[in-house]
Amino acid sequence: MIHRRRFRSVVFALLLVMLLTAGTIPIVWAQGVVHVVQRGDTMYSIARRYGVTVQSIAQANGILNPNLIYVGQRLNIPGGTPPPGPTPTPPPASGAVHVVASGETLTRIALRYGVTVYAIVSANNLVNPNLIYVGQRLTIPGGAQPNPNPNPTPGPTPGPILSGFQLGGQTHSLAHPDQMRSAGMTWVKFQVLYYPGATASTAHSLIQQGHAAGFKVLLSITGRDKNPTSIDFAGFVSFVTEVARGGPEAIEVWNEANIDREWPNGQISPTAYVQQMLAPAYRAIKGVNSGIVVISGALAPTGYFGGKCTGTGCDDAPYLASMRAAGAVQYMDCVGIHYNEGILPPSQTSGDPRGNPTHYTRYFWTMVNTYYNAFGGQRPLCFTELGYLSPEGYGQLPPAFSWAANTTIAQHAAWLAQAAQLAGTSGKIRQLIIYNVDFTEWGDDPQAGYAIIRQDGSCPACDALHSVMQ
Repeated sequence: MIHRRRFRSVVFALLLVMLLTAGTIPIVWAQGVVHVVQRGDTMYSIARRYGVTVQSIAQANGILNPNLIYVGQRLNIPGGTPPPGPTPTPPPASGAVHVVASGETLTRIALRYGVTVYAIVSANNLVNPNLIYVGQRLTIPGGAQPNPNPNPTPGPTPGPILSGFQLGGQTHSLAHPDQMRSAGMTWVKFQVLYYPGATASTAHSLIQQGHAAGFKVLLSITGRDKNPTSIDFAGFVSFVTEVARGGPEAIEVWNEANIDREWPNGQISPTAYVQQMLAPAYRAIKGVNSGIVVISGALAPTGYFGGKCTGTGCDDAPYLASMRAAGAVQYMDCVGIHYNEGILPPSQTSGDPRGNPTHYTRYFWTMVNTYYNAFGGQRPLCFTELGYLSPEGYGQLPPAFSWAANTTIAQHAAWLAQAAQLAGTSGKIRQLIIYNVDFTEWGDDPQAGYAIIRQDGSCPACDALHSVMQ
């Protein structure tokens, strides 16, 4: 939670007004100066400007997460010296200019020019290195020339994890933060349920809990009631707005809207989702904090509807196509995606022994390509759920999940690690949330079988993930 400071005199208030108007005059206080955050500022650039450390600014302002600052925020700079003038640092005279193309990430651009992601971020005053857009002009410091054959490229061959790809886990209670950190996770996902009259207090508590443990927070906001008969869109957007005021790093807008468990039967519509929910939620969230990453609600991967999309339900591929036609690209920073039905290593793209073995939902790579290509590569993918189900240690699976009966814990761990490795080198995926960390339910919905914390408290997947996330 951000606490605003009160000023004791009219003179000081007038100085603040001058600062907010001009955007360049630091306010002197007893122990240093006050800097008002401008568009493009980062904690590092501010610290460098005043000759202090990021840690000292964070401590002086009670900031738990240095990545969370916003335009207009007042920061006390302990012992800092006001900079000589407002002139921003010019780009290097010999620097190249790169125009962002579809499908590119900062990591791929940095590798192409032989520089670091951080160097590009600093040269362009980027607030969020995960958010670049097609057509954006980036200064490449040092006059580097592009490598005509940049490597890595997307494909099933695993390689080193690249900066810019981020791993996390879904949990109810954040009871195992040490294991999550050991696995290389920097994000925690909580699901928040909306219903008419709901308040944002629970969501704000979860955000604070995640930040206190050192994690970035993704909140997936969806409806409380299963098989709903209606959705109060205005109420939902109002709720999302209040949740955003709590300062999460990312918000996923709804969950699996292509099936009637999550959206009213007879009313399922990609156009309605975009126009009545995603677009107004996006505008509301960005109105609170433009730095919050907005993720479209991941769909239920399915071929049940025979490649069709009607009011009673949709396969995810035609739903995505209709989302794009409705203008979804401009209302999301990342495309939400789920994958939780795999029974083969994620590197495989054939050989599934179940019926319909060529359907894209059977394999990791075909899911990635289906979702990425649906939007022409204009937005990266965010796996808000990726998991493998293993009944080992629990017993027999319910009939609806019998397809995973032969998956062992060792396979569960290895496949999660390989999925993270492939995602990190794909250039298409910005985030992967493991489903799940420590759920314990074992019944008709055997969530415990997906958990990386197994029934005996061990976490083989933590070790496997650690080995690829170093």
